[in-house]
Amino acid sequence: MKKILVTGGLGFIGSHVVVELQNSGFEVVIVDNLSNSKIDVLSQISEITGIKPEFYQIDLRNKKAVHDFFNENIVDGVIHFAAFKAVGESVEQPLDYYENNINALVYLLQEMKNRNIDHFIFSSSCTVYGQADELPITENALTKPAESPYGNTKQIGEEIIKDSCKAYDMNAIALRYFNPIGAHRSIKIGELPLGVPQNLIPFITQTAAGIREELSVFGDNYPTPDGTAIRDYIHVVDLAKAHVKALERLLNKENEENFEFFNVGTGKGSSVMEIIQTFEKVTEKPLNYKIVDRREGDITSAYADTTKVNEVLGWESNETLEEALLSAWKWQQKQK
Repeated sequence: MKKILVTGGLGFIGSHVVVELQNSGFEVVIVDNLSNSKIDVLSQISEITGIKPEFYQIDLRNKKAVHDFFNENIVDGVIHFAAFKAVGESVEQPLDYYENNINALVYLLQEMKNRNIDHFIFSSSCTVYGQADELPITENALTKPAESPYGNTKQIGEEIIKDSCKAYDMNAIALRYFNPIGAHRSIKIGELPLGVPQNLIPFITQTAAGIREELSVFGDNYPTPDGTAIRDYIHVVDLAKAHVKALERLLNKENEENFEFFNVGTGKGSSVMEIIQTFEKVTEKPLNYKIVDRREGDITSAYADTTKVNEVLGWESNETLEEALLSAWKWQQKQK
């Protein structure tokens, strides 16, 4: 049984990937500093899969702690999620984002190099493309100057990985996510931001639940059909399964290059207003919202061309937008 380290494995995407890895026969060890997650998620994962993963509470910015972890654990591969991830927050706190997102990645790769650990999956983002010239976005699209410090950390992160793969004969895949939403069908794990949500869907569900007074829609004057920004919203379970496919590609030595990257989305763009209307329809919950100024760092429109991930990884999205939004609402209703 292959043992895989999942950093940030108690977070929203990480926890769903842990479940899919365990369901696929992998042994998992989680590292998380609990800065944007809760320890309760560990028991929720074990309730879903019947297996409790090993867990270490470690801050990956602590180089000695990272070194000590690898001294104590032998792993066959690493899936790296542990990073700050809010566009708006990164504009306000750029140094925190550079310290956390870059240093942790470097320390991980150094330990992997020193121990000949060869398989690395990187949690990247469609933000590396900036505002693309053509839609849908293919992997051949140019990576433009980042619109935010968060996006820049993903661009820099990919460059660091590419250089490391070239220099040290490592193998890595970067998955460039679009917008993950939803919750596991068991409604035992889901998106649980600490404090004020930075992403649209948890802000919607918290507004519907009465936790937030109203939802802020950041701009209605974009050059889109209804004036609101367009994104590609993918169910988190579909996204999690893409990580298993990518990992198996590396373990089976099927990759054609040392560093590969794939867009992971549905191929369909939905505007903020479309999301609000679809949520109201599937939940029968009216939303109180207001239009406010655009948020710095946001782009107009982004949705994926999924041809490469469909054909090369043999992966495709299965869950609908309606199913994803309904699962997110059911998850919200379980929170106290």
